[in-house]
Amino acid sequence: MMKSTDVIIVGAGIAGSSCAIELARQGHRTLLLDRQQFPRHKTCGEFMSPETKEMLERLGIHLLNQEKSPSSMDHARITMPDGGEIEAPLPGSAYGISRYELDQLLHQQAYTAGAEILTKVNIASIRQLENQSYEVEVKQGNERRCYQAKAVIGAYGSKKLRGTSSEEGVRDETIYVGVKSHYRGINIPARVELYFCDGGYVGISPIENDTVNVAALLTLDSVQGSGKSVTEILQAAAMTNANLAARLAEGEAIQGTQVSVAPLQLSNVPEPWSDYPHIGDTMMVIPPLCGDGMSVALRSSIVCARWTDAYLKDEVDYTTWQSEYTLEANREFAPLLRRARTIQNLAFAKTNRFYPALARMFPGLATYVVKATRLSEMK
Repeated sequence: MMKSTDVIIVGAGIAGSSCAIELARQGHRTLLLDRQQFPRHKTCGEFMSPETKEMLERLGIHLLNQEKSPSSMDHARITMPDGGEIEAPLPGSAYGISRYELDQLLHQQAYTAGAEILTKVNIASIRQLENQSYEVEVKQGNERRCYQAKAVIGAYGSKKLRGTSSEEGVRDETIYVGVKSHYRGINIPARVELYFCDGGYVGISPIENDTVNVAALLTLDSVQGSGKSVTEILQAAAMTNANLAARLAEGEAIQGTQVSVAPLQLSNVPEPWSDYPHIGDTMMVIPPLCGDGMSVALRSSIVCARWTDAYLKDEVDYTTWQSEYTLEANREFAPLLRRARTIQNLAFAKTNRFYPALARMFPGLATYVVKATRLSEMK
């Protein structure tokens, strides 16, 4: 039996949920799908830059009014393997909140707005019909369902759905592994800490409930032979940065919070469209060192929802929907990605041991770099 809806969003993370809230509030029948169940822990830095505050409040989420209040941060500290350090103020207050909590807040808002959410759903196929509408076949347990929708939006993260592919050169060839664990007992001030180590970096930031999030992005080559568990991988990375090892030794990993994701490839350019629009990590995977993936997820969902709303209301045709969203997404995110990739390359250059001395000689340099990785204010 074929079911009809207006828009199907594949992926119920930050980007997908935010987009569902926006479109459901406009009165569109919105179906949000995800292959896993919520709430759950996800591989994420769980660091929310100041830019995210206005976007979450637009969605009706006021973090400081929640039962489990997030932590706050006002500066960043980078520690090199040889012990050199760089500190820089953040342009405003940043927050730390786990994805376990944040995704629940977003889903609650999506339900309230009228969106339907289905989890533990596998996408069997997405097919575009001759009239440019979409047919989406899903499998939930032993049951198969088929939906027809005027619009589909991809928000399924950095991994590709079966049958989809990127053009050559869109993603970097280096394969990364992302891992994350919450720790208890690490007393961290109001800052985000970033530790460089062989093959990547490890970020530590406070979240709710007096816990910290420890998240790492490491090359696949560097983690091979490090052990199979997340904590073993983190301990192996810490062996190449004494300050990181001392930091982790202060606390203990909280069982059940360990997750990993691989393979992960950083974007060379944004990928706003395939057969349908992309948002969040599906559109662009930025280096965690540079910028804030959460703000990119939120901003891209808002931009995409605006053009999708116009298309669903027949204010623009399909070609305009595609071209205008692609144009705005490239204009909004491509410059940020170029800056991010440049900073990423400089960060891992052989000369990086000299950066702390340069930061001391030019006090405004670190602040400039931090600002260069931020999105501009919303218009």
